[in-house]
Amino acid sequence: MYYAICLMAIAFVVAVVITKFEIPVLRERAGQNIREDGPQSHLSKAGTPSMGGIAIIIAAAAASIFSGVVFEANMFEVALINLVFVGFGCVGFIDDYRKVIKKVNEGLKPKEKMALLIIIAIVLAVALYVHEGGQVWIPFVKTYVDFGILYVPFIVFVAIAMTNAVNLTDGLDGLASGATALTTLFFTAAGMIYGVYSGAYFCAALCGACLGFLVFNKNPAKVFMGDTGSLALGGGLAAAAIVMKLEFMLVFVGLLYVCEALSVVLQVGYFKATGGKRIFKMAPIHHHFEKCGYSEVQVVVAFWTFTLICCIVGFFMI
Repeated sequence: MYYAICLMAIAFVVAVVITKFEIPVLRERAGQNIREDGPQSHLSKAGTPSMGGIAIIIAAAAASIFSGVVFEANMFEVALINLVFVGFGCVGFIDDYRKVIKKVNEGLKPKEKMALLIIIAIVLAVALYVHEGGQVWIPFVKTYVDFGILYVPFIVFVAIAMTNAVNLTDGLDGLASGATALTTLFFTAAGMIYGVYSGAYFCAALCGACLGFLVFNKNPAKVFMGDTGSLALGGGLAAAAIVMKLEFMLVFVGLLYVCEALSVVLQVGYFKATGGKRIFKMAPIHHHFEKCGYSEVQVVVAFWTFTLICCIVGFFMI
């Protein structure tokens, strides 16, 4: 655990330093556009620099790789986790660059973005299947189940679903960074308990990086992570959980992400089925609560608390 705390501290400091220096650069080139149909209180955020997730990626990846070299974590697993983490972040960077800096429509087309993410996820799934087999830990019965060749599509689904869920969660100041700090703290402890240090060390690094970024991302945010950060967070978190064989724990510990994504799916499906009616005042669900009159800070704190409770409950399942 001492090593994990050291990595967390290193990533925190690196994230704070890089974020502080990247803000003025991003402010000149990457001002955020705000949806006009969103909560009116968000209109004042127009021009806030985006793409700040670059700092999270550099800090977490550097600290994680450091763990493999100095603390002798499994370099194969460290490399795989960072491949997904940095790879998904690069996809987000391309998307942000096109829509925020180049002002090219909405960035990457959805099919293009999804194709790139799936390719990276397939590399992760195939590499793990060939190297370690298709074993998956089932929390409730506390036993491993061999998925066989179905392990590959299962892992691809987990990685893509979690990434999109985290991306949807990133809509309020500090929400995604704070929630992910809590979630990765849980997986750090879980990885240490199970002895999967590569995943534990990466999660410790990602936790520290998120906390360092949160210094500037808390309300009122001085910088947003953009898709650069949110896609990287989702991919890195999923990859670490997969390497630790704790894929199903993502559903429980990351229940906030699941609810955010589910609210969008339900909203869109109900809207199409009823010819324009809505379940929520606005989706993702964090905007629904804002529309109900709760302040942004109240919603974020409530969602952080919910995530903390999920993490505590999760400890009784591992």
